[in-house]
Amino acid sequence: MTNDKLAITLRLISGLLFAGMVVCIKFSTDNAPTGQIVFFRSFFALIPLAAYLALRKELPSGLYTKKPVAHLMRCLSGCVAMFGGFAALSYLPIAEAMIISYLSPVLVVVLAGIFLGENVNATRWLGIGMGLTGMLVLVVPQVTGTGRDETFMIGVSLGLASAAMSAIAVTQIRNLTRTENAGAIAFYFALTCAVAGLLTSPFGWKTPDFSEAMILIGAGMFGGFAHIAMTLSFKYAEASKLAPFDYLSLVWAVGTGFVFFSTLPSQSFYYSLPFLLGGAALVAFKDGFRRHLPR
Repeated sequence: MTNDKLAITLRLISGLLFAGMVVCIKFSTDNAPTGQIVFFRSFFALIPLAAYLALRKELPSGLYTKKPVAHLMRCLSGCVAMFGGFAALSYLPIAEAMIISYLSPVLVVVLAGIFLGENVNATRWLGIGMGLTGMLVLVVPQVTGTGRDETFMIGVSLGLASAAMSAIAVTQIRNLTRTENAGAIAFYFALTCAVAGLLTSPFGWKTPDFSEAMILIGAGMFGGFAHIAMTLSFKYAEASKLAPFDYLSLVWAVGTGFVFFSTLPSQSFYYSLPFLLGGAALVAFKDGFRRHLPR
């Protein structure tokens, strides 16, 4: 059933919810180690995801899988991406961390061409080139001359690693969605990340106070409901129609960074913006690609 207005509304809601999740994570990076944040984000996201599956009468039947190994590989690559993305937020402003994530859909095109046999034509290669150029425009001013910022470069390195692993995860998701329930893919991912986060507890978790615990729980709840809204949006409209609304996430990133953390993007961010967005847009509009981030 097609309903463009409902789909767009759900996509906008998911973007705002994801922005709320990122704000909670950014607040938490000063008070909790990355593994602890990953655990709270993933464990409490299971609650709305399980409720969603139950309402659709897909619990537990919807969790059945014929490809447990493929799920495990997707979950592990996505989990590494989540750890890297959350760690990057401890070094970077929200806007810079977000713009780096836009390299992920560009990398997916390359991986999909190699491993899934998808066609990579001239338009897509142009998008890849623009995306890579945008990264150079963002990074080069930070590694040359007197403006070198080592903290920024650590964050960029973590963000790039996260984008690469996210691209690998998306490539695996594309393969899984041919036979697997989308709810199962999301559920197993959240479960795996929760377990991985919990395993880091011996390395120094901090006991949160009430407000810190609420922020950590909020990250999970925001992320879980955001994923549901995003999934439903693609039920009512084609991915290519909703792709432009992905770019509103940058508006939320700049706005929340300023409102909650009194930060504005660097000058190189604005210079890199046309290249990164242009490259991602060429990929999105050419093949209806839906961007998947480690949430």
